[in-house]
Amino acid sequence: MVGKDYYKILGVEKSATKEEIKKAYKKAALKHHPDRAPKGKEKEYEETFKTINEAAAVLNHQKTRQQYDQFGSSAFSGGQGYGNAGGFQGFDFSDIMSQFNFGDGDNMFDQIFGGGRRRSRTRRGSDLLYELEITLEEVANGIKKTISVNKLEHCSDCKGKGGKDFQSCSHCNGSGQLKRTQRTPFGVFQQTGACHYCSGEGQTANKTCTTCSGEGLERKKRKIEVSVPSGVETGMRLRLAGEGEAGIKGGPSGDLFVQINVKKHKLFERKGNDLNITVPISFTQAVLGDEIEVPTIIGKAELKIPAGTDSETIFRMKNQGLPSINRVGKGNQMVKVQIEVPKKLNKKQKELLKEFGEDKASKSFLKKIFG
Repeated sequence: MVGKDYYKILGVEKSATKEEIKKAYKKAALKHHPDRAPKGKEKEYEETFKTINEAAAVLNHQKTRQQYDQFGSSAFSGGQGYGNAGGFQGFDFSDIMSQFNFGDGDNMFDQIFGGGRRRSRTRRGSDLLYELEITLEEVANGIKKTISVNKLEHCSDCKGKGGKDFQSCSHCNGSGQLKRTQRTPFGVFQQTGACHYCSGEGQTANKTCTTCSGEGLERKKRKIEVSVPSGVETGMRLRLAGEGEAGIKGGPSGDLFVQINVKKHKLFERKGNDLNITVPISFTQAVLGDEIEVPTIIGKAELKIPAGTDSETIFRMKNQGLPSINRVGKGNQMVKVQIEVPKKLNKKQKELLKEFGEDKASKSFLKKIFG
């Protein structure tokens, strides 16, 4: 093989895969980029960098690689064949060159091979997060809340344009694009890109808006109504599309996310959609049984206490819990009863309880002995 050894230049074997070639190119291009040249070696680095790019362009494409393997680098003398063979097609150099600054933010290969790609100035507005605290009662019923949000909106004076008294850009004649010619190791290339005088808008403002200082945006406080569905839990987020900050240069607005925080309740403990509550009952109610009134999350309900109920017994009140946000139906209310021991008794009450206790103890004792 005569001429340049492209495989040796990139430091790969002849059997190297496309990924191996790409990896080798990255390493070599970063090492020998002219911006990294020591003082006095700029020309040397530039020539080496051209050769590295030439090797990568040929070996990356199957057709040119086959031609090179058969005829050597002489088949590509004078830069011919790259464009015809599609030399750089499918080869992404942007991640290699992105760390080098070439002035207007485009990387070098965008400038050379961009083919008129136009960068959009529009940008989506930022999303916002609002934390909303609600009560357990509001979880049970669902609620509408009005919240205040401080956010960026389009300027009311310039309607988001950033200025007034617009006229056609004299540099691009209102097209928003400029053509530029650049000489490269592969020939002369012409590119059409966004006009940097008008930022691709095609017009410029004679007077900058003083309200927004040309940004097209101003911060305002807005009241927004939020519909909170029943059954929500702490940590859930509600998405209000388009209620975030305004987009730039006609870009879409961001979204507003409302994060729910449910306050701790003084009576109920939440377990999913079920509610737990502890209710005191008297000794008499536990012994004789009774029907008591129990608080629920939406009001009150009756609960029957059977005679002979032990303390710490748990009763289930069906469908008295919280609604499910995704399914039909409600959770249950679990009621734990605790027997309250009387603190003060009169003489008669003490005698009756003592008599009851002795009678109960003797019967229990005799039952154990005689069955």
